[in-house]
Amino acid sequence: MSIKANDPARISWLPVPPQSDFPIQNIPFGVFLTRDDVITIGTRIGDTAIDLGALHQLGYFNDIPLTDDIFLQDSLNDFISDGKKTWRSVRNRIAELFDKDNGELQHQDAHKKIILFDLDEIEMQLPVHIGDYTDFYSSREHATNVGKMFRDPENALLPNWLHLPVGYHGRSSTIVPSGTPVRRPYGQLLPRGSEEPVFGPSTRVDFELEMAFITTDANKMGEPIPVAEAEDYIFGLVLFNDWSARDIQKWEYVPLGPFLAKSFASSISPWIVTLDALEPFRVASPDQHPQPLPYLKQDGPRSFDIHLEVGLIPENGSENTICRSNFKHMYWTMAQQLAHHTVNGCKINSGDMMGSGTISGKTEDSFGSMLELAWMGTKPVALNNGETRTFVEDMDTVVMRGFCHDNGLRIGFGEVRSQLLPALPADRFQR
Repeated sequence: MSIKANDPARISWLPVPPQSDFPIQNIPFGVFLTRDDVITIGTRIGDTAIDLGALHQLGYFNDIPLTDDIFLQDSLNDFISDGKKTWRSVRNRIAELFDKDNGELQHQDAHKKIILFDLDEIEMQLPVHIGDYTDFYSSREHATNVGKMFRDPENALLPNWLHLPVGYHGRSSTIVPSGTPVRRPYGQLLPRGSEEPVFGPSTRVDFELEMAFITTDANKMGEPIPVAEAEDYIFGLVLFNDWSARDIQKWEYVPLGPFLAKSFASSISPWIVTLDALEPFRVASPDQHPQPLPYLKQDGPRSFDIHLEVGLIPENGSENTICRSNFKHMYWTMAQQLAHHTVNGCKINSGDMMGSGTISGKTEDSFGSMLELAWMGTKPVALNNGETRTFVEDMDTVVMRGFCHDNGLRIGFGEVRSQLLPALPADRFQR
């Protein structure tokens, strides 16, 4: 089935501001609370949210085999389970309905009052029930930078890194949508020069610029997903801020890896942009040497040209763009990550989320974490209000944005925005 929704010449009868992330060629999917306090699955064109539950109830998807309640739910999990053919059919139908040359819905004023919402009339929710979350470590530049800081600068990458997508199983209960504040965490810290740890709030809270992909039901337990088929089981992507407490992480991560330093919060953008929508922006991923083992080998362009940026807003100041990077820098692709994840027979479910790992480029202004930008505190980042940062401070807001752009077409993700709140009072931990 062709992806008719991606026609670059298509124009919507809904208004779309210039440089919008959400033209009619995007058609992302999300979950929102309406002005009538009803949770529904929807999409977005320009600055208009579209209630897909109402659209379905009014008969506009009659030619697509969908259950009656597929969009009347508080998550996209069941819709994602329906598979790629259904996703593509629904996107194509939405593009057809909202095309300026189609009057089927355009002239139905009573229906439009039920289906369409201004953005200030809705409240975005977490788009999926995330059963499992895996975070990878797939930027060669980021892994090299961290290796230089914490290990041997001459041997920054560990021996396995160029042979497999390194990852760890994360915590899904604290993944939250954009706009949800994050509180500075407590944990064990090892002060410089000390041999004994202390307990207290992290003083080195950091962001990590990542993207994450959402899967459908992919395999049975015991069966791997071939790398050539892996993208068929990827629904779409979101922006992902994987908050980190670097001082807690440094003390706890040996020998088993991140724990409390990561599990306190991760933030995602609320609209899932499908792989179909990103298809026009495919590019080659970095050359891989040595050659991956056969189960990880890929042909053709397997990455996407997604421009990324991070803004930091101090409590009493304006936004500072402190990082510009690109998803195409990732050494290991999404398909390779999913193939490796399942090569041992691990079962993947609808709504599972896989983080890319911090996305850093080759230049200092493209480093995807404060740890790298300020080089472990030795190069403070200057802000436009005269302040500096080595890590994120209380009441700072971190904003991440991402978009593709080519030949006048822009497909974006909106933003993921989070404010860091102060730690709880210490007496909360005393008995």
